[in-house]
Amino acid sequence: MKRLPVLPTILVLAAVATMIGLGIWQLGRKDEKEALLARYEAASESQEMVPFPVAGKGEAVWFRRSVIDCQQVIDSEPVAGTAANGAKGWAMRVTCEMAGSDAAVTVDLGFARDLAAPEWQGGMVSGVIAPGPRLVADPPIADLAPLAAPDPADLPNNHLAYAGQWFFFALTALVIYALALRTRLKGRNETA
Repeated sequence: MKRLPVLPTILVLAAVATMIGLGIWQLGRKDEKEALLARYEAASESQEMVPFPVAGKGEAVWFRRSVIDCQQVIDSEPVAGTAANGAKGWAMRVTCEMAGSDAAVTVDLGFARDLAAPEWQGGMVSGVIAPGPRLVADPPIADLAPLAAPDPADLPNNHLAYAGQWFFFALTALVIYALALRTRLKGRNETA
C-alpha cells in the first residue's frame, strides 16, 4: 500500500505555505517602499524648511531642508564621502550640541580630499536631512567642497528579490520532498 507519511507531509506543506505567505508579504512591502521613495523624491524637490528631528530616526522629514544652530562641536571624524562632482574622498562629519537642546546632531560639513579636520567651532548650518538622521550641509561649511546631495534613489528597494527568494525556497522544499517521497516509495516497492 502506497501512503504518504502524514506528519512529514503536513510539516512540509505548512512550511511551503509559510514561505509563499512571506513572498506575498514582500510583494506588498515592495509597493509600500515604492510609495515611500516617491514621497522622498517629492520631498527632495521642496525648498520648505522643516525642524531637524532631534529624537528618533526622523524618517518623516528625510530629504527635506533644515537648519540647525550648532552650539558646540562635540566630536569630529572624516567618513568616506562623495563630492557633488562625483569625486571620492572624505565627508567631514561632526557631532553638534544644538542650541536649546541636549540632543546631539550629526552634520556632514562638506567634502575634502585629505583627512585634516576643518577648523570649525560651530554656528548655523543649513542643508538636507539625510538618513540617520544627519544634516548634509548645503552650502558646505569651513571652506570645504560640496558633498553629493542625499538621494532617495540610494535607498534600497530589494523586496522583489526577497519575494523571489521565498518563492524559490517554497519550490525547492516541494521538489526535495517529492524526491524524498519517490525514493522512499521506490525502496518500498523493491522490498515488497
